[in-house]
Amino acid sequence: MPVIYHITTATEWSGAKQKGFYEHLSLAAEGFIHCSQEQQVESVLERYFAGKSDLVKLTIDTDKLSSKYVFDWSPSAQDTFPHVYGTINIDAVIAVSAL
Repeated sequence: MPVIYHITTATEWSGAKQKGFYEHLSLAAEGFIHCSQEQQVESVLERYFAGKSDLVKLTIDTDKLSSKYVFDWSPSAQDTFPHVYGTINIDAVIAVSAL
């Protein structure tokens, strides 16, 4: 069971549970939802979420994802990150941790 992670707010996650799926603005803007591998979470938090509150980390079981995910190179971070090319179905999220 390979897992990937996504950082969002507790408010956005609550809305996703009501809709039955999670989507992020990046899906419409870039065509995918940004995710991370475990060793990348801390740097993502520092780079994009500094000073923000109400954050949660979604643990996503990639075997349960209904959307395709791909590891893409990020020139800005000089690393490969998992991207979900579609919405994230709620049952693929196996844990939610407050940050």
